[in-house]
Amino acid sequence: MIDINLIRKNPELVKENIRKKFQDEKLELVDKVAELDKEYRALKQEGDDLRASRNKLSSEIGLLMKNKQIEEANKLKETVVANNKRTVEIEEKEKELEQEIKKIMMVIPNIIADDVPIGKDDSENVEDKKFGEPVVPNFEIPYHADILEKLGGLDKESAGRTSGNGFYYLMGNPARIVSAMLSYARDYMIEKGFTYCIPPFMIRSEVVNGVMSFAEMSAMMYKVEGEDLFLIGTSEHSMIGKFKDQIIKESDLPITMTSYSPCFRKEVGAHGIEERGIYRVHQFEKQEMIVLCKPEDSMEWYNKMWSYTVDIFRNLNIPVRKLDCCSGDLADLKIKSCDVEAWSPRQMKYFEVGSCSTLGDAQARRLGIRAKGEKGNYYLHTLNNTVLASTRALIALLENNLNEDGSVNVPKALQPYMGGLTKMEVVKK
Repeated sequence: MIDINLIRKNPELVKENIRKKFQDEKLELVDKVAELDKEYRALKQEGDDLRASRNKLSSEIGLLMKNKQIEEANKLKETVVANNKRTVEIEEKEKELEQEIKKIMMVIPNIIADDVPIGKDDSENVEDKKFGEPVVPNFEIPYHADILEKLGGLDKESAGRTSGNGFYYLMGNPARIVSAMLSYARDYMIEKGFTYCIPPFMIRSEVVNGVMSFAEMSAMMYKVEGEDLFLIGTSEHSMIGKFKDQIIKESDLPITMTSYSPCFRKEVGAHGIEERGIYRVHQFEKQEMIVLCKPEDSMEWYNKMWSYTVDIFRNLNIPVRKLDCCSGDLADLKIKSCDVEAWSPRQMKYFEVGSCSTLGDAQARRLGIRAKGEKGNYYLHTLNNTVLASTRALIALLENNLNEDGSVNVPKALQPYMGGLTKMEVVKK
């Protein structure tokens, strides 16, 4: 949610930002908010004047009563009663306008960074850098579900019976290596100075509305029937929600945290749920990172955060690239975002394995997260980044560490978490 002062002082900037995001249907909302805000401020001023008048009249009534001027005092009392009635009307109308303004402001997109590439959708995202040389071996790489089957590691048929399409059983060494990757990612982030946390896996609607747009919520999150609780789609949501309505000491900044959680997603959309594999599923595990910092430090943290993900994947022998997200691909709360994509030698292209975003003070405004500085309180900037998502990382690891005989090399970084195992062998039936 942007600062309403932007609409008061520079509505054309807000409109131009909407155009850059190709959301022209929202242009009229800027003028509507401006009109409602003007009405709200006029009412507020009238209410303030009436309250000031009431205090003045109360003093005058006291003097008149003291001087036995009862008739004059009663006339002023009638004025006070009328003013009080109007004040109540104004306060009720103010609340209505506040709610209407907030509802509209929640859907006006955040102001994107100046260096965000302009484009309509993810097809116009821009490659920034590559890390590691993409390799295509001289043998055919099977689909990842087939690799997992040979390793005795995947059972979607049984999961279909217990839970339905979009779920899976991981078993044996593939299940073990997922735990190893998450443990390695956790320890890597701890070494970078991040505090490890296991957060709540369900959050209330007020937190959901604070961290994401309504459209994202509808497409992603599962609601617990009969309760004001949602299953998290990423631990970022409950991690940022931890600081809701808090005023944080400036000396405690930056706050850097890394968290583990299962993630649950509807995955509503044209892409659908993958029938055979685990690329797009309803449930996976994830190591996440978040930062809360001063506004002037957010871009420095942004660049640190995505580089950590790159480093982790390179340590798993996986070539990756950084892709800058274009304006039309940015969620409404984001100022800037990039994807880290892993090389798929089977497909001979890159695919997304992580996303890093800075949201400015949008989430902080929605959730009331502020810092106490020398010149007063201010809203913090929030950032988030995928350290490692289990299913996507597993696919990338399998394809980039596969041997011709179907076995998969265990990257050196993971071997201590695998009891020294250097290779996952094919399971003989």
